[in-house]
Amino acid sequence: MAVNLTELSLPQLEGLKTQLEQETEFLTSSIGQLKVVQTKYVEAKDSLSVLNKSNAGELLKLPWFMYVPGTLNDVEHVLVDVGTGYYVEKNVNDTKEFFKRKIDFLTKQIEKIQPALQEKYGMKQAVIEVMNIKIQQLQSQQASQSGTTKA
Repeated sequence: MAVNLTELSLPQLEGLKTQLEQETEFLTSSIGQLKVVQTKYVEAKDSLSVLNKSNAGELLKLPWFMYVPGTLNDVEHVLVDVGTGYYVEKNVNDTKEFFKRKIDFLTKQIEKIQPALQEKYGMKQAVIEVMNIKIQQLQSQQASQSGTTKA
Protein backbone atom coordinates (compact mmCIF):
# COMPACT_ATOMS: atom_id res chain seq x y z
CA MET A 1 0.00 0.00 0.00
CA ALA A 2 1.50 3.30 -1.09
CA VAL A 3 1.34 6.21 1.32
CA ASN A 4 1.63 9.82 0.26
CA LEU A 5 4.31 11.17 2.58
CA THR A 6 3.10 14.74 2.27
CA GLU A 7 -0.21 13.73 3.89
CA LEU A 8 1.51 12.48 7.06
CA SER A 9 2.03 14.68 10.11
CA LEU A 10 5.49 15.42 11.49
CA PRO A 11 5.10 12.91 14.37
CA GLN A 12 3.99 10.24 11.89
CA LEU A 13 6.95 11.03 9.65
CA GLU A 14 9.29 10.86 12.65
CA GLY A 15 7.88 7.43 13.55
CA LEU A 16 8.30 6.22 9.98
CA LYS A 17 11.86 7.56 9.88
CA THR A 18 12.69 5.72 13.12
CA GLN A 19 11.22 2.49 11.73
CA LEU A 20 13.20 2.83 8.50
CA GLU A 21 16.40 3.53 10.46
CA GLN A 22 15.86 0.35 12.48
CA GLU A 23 15.22 -1.66 9.31
CA THR A 24 18.33 -0.30 7.58
CA GLU A 25 20.42 -1.05 10.69
CA PHE A 26 19.06 -4.61 10.78
CA LEU A 27 19.74 -5.20 7.07
CA THR A 28 23.23 -3.69 7.35
CA SER A 29 23.96 -5.92 10.33
CA SER A 30 22.64 -8.97 8.47
CA ILE A 31 24.89 -8.28 5.49
CA GLY A 32 27.85 -7.84 7.84
CA GLN A 33 27.16 -11.15 9.56
CA LEU A 34 26.79 -12.95 6.23
CA LYS A 35 30.10 -11.49 5.06
CA VAL A 36 31.84 -12.69 8.24
CA VAL A 37 30.58 -16.24 7.68
CA GLN A 38 31.45 -16.02 3.99
CA THR A 39 35.01 -14.96 4.86
CA LYS A 40 35.37 -17.94 7.21
CA TYR A 41 34.32 -20.32 4.42
CA VAL A 42 36.79 -18.68 2.02
CA GLU A 43 39.57 -19.05 4.62
CA ALA A 44 38.61 -22.67 5.27
CA LYS A 45 38.60 -23.43 1.54
CA ASP A 46 41.99 -21.74 1.12
CA SER A 47 43.43 -23.66 4.07
CA LEU A 48 42.78 -26.94 2.26
CA SER A 49 45.66 -26.11 -0.07
CA VAL A 50 48.17 -26.89 2.71
CA LEU A 51 47.07 -30.50 2.80
CA ASN A 52 49.64 -32.38 0.78
CA LYS A 53 52.11 -35.16 1.37
CA SER A 54 55.10 -32.82 1.30
CA ASN A 55 54.11 -31.16 4.57
CA ALA A 56 53.44 -34.36 6.49
CA GLY A 57 55.14 -34.23 9.89
CA GLU A 58 55.42 -30.43 9.88
CA LEU A 59 54.00 -27.92 12.32
CA LEU A 60 50.37 -27.45 11.31
CA LYS A 61 48.95 -23.92 11.03
CA LEU A 62 45.35 -23.62 12.13
CA PRO A 63 43.12 -20.65 11.39
CA TRP A 64 43.41 -17.66 13.73
CA PHE A 65 47.21 -17.68 14.07
CA MET A 66 47.64 -21.00 15.89
CA TYR A 67 50.06 -23.81 15.23
CA VAL A 68 50.02 -27.34 16.57
CA PRO A 69 52.64 -30.03 16.34
CA GLY A 70 51.29 -32.97 14.43
CA THR A 71 51.70 -35.40 11.65
CA LEU A 72 49.30 -35.60 8.75
CA ASN A 73 48.55 -39.25 8.23
CA ASP A 74 45.75 -38.73 5.72
CA VAL A 75 45.99 -35.67 3.49
CA GLU A 76 43.14 -36.81 1.26
CA HIS A 77 40.28 -36.62 3.80
CA VAL A 78 39.05 -34.03 6.29
CA LEU A 79 36.22 -33.75 8.80
CA VAL A 80 33.84 -30.95 7.88
CA ASP A 81 31.51 -29.26 10.37
CA VAL A 82 28.15 -29.32 8.58
CA GLY A 83 26.30 -27.61 11.44
CA THR A 84 24.65 -28.37 14.77
CA GLY A 85 27.65 -30.33 15.96
CA TYR A 86 27.70 -32.83 13.09
CA TYR A 87 30.90 -33.62 11.22
CA VAL A 88 31.18 -35.46 7.94
CA GLU A 89 34.31 -37.02 6.50
CA LYS A 90 34.90 -35.80 2.96
CA ASN A 91 37.75 -35.93 0.53
CA VAL A 92 39.54 -32.64 -0.16
CA ASN A 93 37.93 -32.04 -3.57
CA ASP A 94 34.41 -32.63 -2.22
CA THR A 95 35.21 -30.34 0.69
CA LYS A 96 36.37 -27.57 -1.66
CA GLU A 97 33.13 -27.97 -3.61
CA PHE A 98 31.12 -27.90 -0.36
CA PHE A 99 32.80 -24.65 0.69
CA LYS A 100 32.29 -23.19 -2.78
CA ARG A 101 28.55 -23.95 -2.59
CA LYS A 102 28.36 -22.30 0.85
CA ILE A 103 30.25 -19.23 -0.40
CA ASP A 104 27.99 -18.97 -3.46
CA PHE A 105 24.87 -19.33 -1.30
CA LEU A 106 26.01 -16.56 1.04
CA THR A 107 26.89 -14.34 -1.93
CA LYS A 108 23.36 -14.78 -3.29
CA GLN A 109 21.83 -13.97 0.09
CA ILE A 110 23.89 -10.79 0.32
CA GLU A 111 22.83 -9.87 -3.22
CA LYS A 112 19.18 -10.38 -2.24
CA ILE A 113 19.44 -8.15 0.83
CA GLN A 114 21.35 -5.26 -0.77
CA PRO A 115 18.47 -4.02 -2.97
CA ALA A 116 16.12 -4.06 0.03
CA LEU A 117 18.68 -2.08 2.02
CA GLN A 118 19.03 0.46 -0.78
CA GLU A 119 15.24 0.76 -1.07
CA LYS A 120 14.84 1.34 2.69
CA TYR A 121 17.65 3.90 2.63
CA GLY A 122 15.98 5.73 -0.28
CA MET A 123 12.66 5.71 1.55
CA LYS A 124 14.33 7.11 4.66
CA GLN A 125 15.90 9.91 2.60
CA ALA A 126 12.48 10.72 1.09
CA VAL A 127 10.91 10.90 4.56
CA ILE A 128 13.69 13.21 5.77
CA GLU A 129 13.18 15.42 2.73
CA VAL A 130 9.42 15.70 3.36
CA MET A 131 10.08 16.38 7.06
CA ASN A 132 12.46 19.21 6.18
CA ILE A 133 9.89 20.76 3.82
CA LYS A 134 7.18 20.54 6.49
CA ILE A 135 9.47 22.07 9.11
CA GLN A 136 10.31 24.95 6.75
CA GLN A 137 6.59 25.49 6.08
CA LEU A 138 5.87 25.57 9.83
CA GLN A 139 8.70 28.03 10.42
CA SER A 140 7.51 30.32 7.65
CA GLN A 141 3.93 30.14 8.98
CA GLN A 142 5.15 31.01 12.49
CA ALA A 143 7.24 33.87 11.13
CA SER A 144 4.31 35.29 9.16
CA GLN A 145 2.00 34.90 12.18
CA SER A 146 4.43 36.67 14.48
CA GLY A 147 4.75 39.43 11.87
CA THR A 148 0.96 39.92 11.72
CA THR A 149 0.52 39.91 15.50
CA LYS A 150 3.06 42.72 15.88
CA ALA A 151 1.20 44.97 13.44
